[in-house]
Amino acid sequence: MTPEPQSIRPPAEARYASELATLAAADRFPKPAGWRLSPRAVRTFLLGDPRQGIARKFYGDDPLVDRAIVSLMSQQGLMLVGEPGTAKSLLSELLAAAICGTSALVVQGSAGTTEDHIRYGWNYALLLSEGPSERALVPSPVLNAMRSGRIVRFEEVTRCPPEVQDALISILSEKALALPELGADAMASATPGFNVIATANLRDRGVHEMSSALKRRFNFETVHPIADPEFERELVLKQLAERLGPAGVTIKGEREVADVLVRTFQDLRTGRTAEGVSLNRPDAVMSTAEAVNVLHAAALEAVYLDNGTLSGAHIARQIQGVVLKDSPDDGKRLRAYVDHVVKERAGRSGAWKEFYQAARALRLG
Repeated sequence: MTPEPQSIRPPAEARYASELATLAAADRFPKPAGWRLSPRAVRTFLLGDPRQGIARKFYGDDPLVDRAIVSLMSQQGLMLVGEPGTAKSLLSELLAAAICGTSALVVQGSAGTTEDHIRYGWNYALLLSEGPSERALVPSPVLNAMRSGRIVRFEEVTRCPPEVQDALISILSEKALALPELGADAMASATPGFNVIATANLRDRGVHEMSSALKRRFNFETVHPIADPEFERELVLKQLAERLGPAGVTIKGEREVADVLVRTFQDLRTGRTAEGVSLNRPDAVMSTAEAVNVLHAAALEAVYLDNGTLSGAHIARQIQGVVLKDSPDDGKRLRAYVDHVVKERAGRSGAWKEFYQAARALRLG
């Protein structure tokens, strides 16, 4: 019998099922109506507690987590904004998994998103054969969340046309959705536990700006890039282990190389080195998520195309795939960084020297 294929990335409620069960079993704190865990347990799930065997999952601004939890207990939706790659989607996934047990109720915003994705559609075969009926109605993730008292996640809301965004206004303010095709008074009312977590990238400003009416229905929280390099390195290494673990892949030398990678990303992201040297920031997104992608790609190169030991050279060869995404000038900015900052650090450790030597051989423009 052929075994079931493994999912590349199971949802948070599956990845952390044992931790959620542990928290639920020990949870003695008050819970809002419709919540599976108390707000205290939700916070512990995200920020970790070694005494209970709960690992930290969100790295960043801890008070932001508290404010997000409070928002989801209120009548307001939660809007997470920030630069790309700052873990907005991860935060929304973790919150939904802990609060209602599923993170699968998702609307992915895009230019092709329609009101049907927010309200409901129809099974047209049934619609033609028996007319408008509950059986013929195809509920959206939003309508499913309203009926079941769960969290719905709306990703990249500002990628949607304004008329689609505004379909959320009455849902958030009245916690109800009219179903006129099923009768003049037909209405779907939200049950306790329902709320909306939306995300928006600051780089999408001007694409489809949210109306002031919709903004008033949300509490806004900005998710900032991780400022602490030690914190960021811990997260990058943890993410690398999670990606390599299912494949049974092991790697050597990752800690020293991760330090080089995180320091490089922080320098380029902020436009200033730890030594106080000013830099021309690249237009490319130098986020923690991209740092994880670079380290993962470098590790795969080291394992499958080299001797299994991660080096600064592997990082140098993979980083150009991030820096050269947006602007040809970014290659020149990385070249200047290598020629001045990395060259100075090359005498400090083997990883910096490997990074410098390999970066000098890249064609960066």
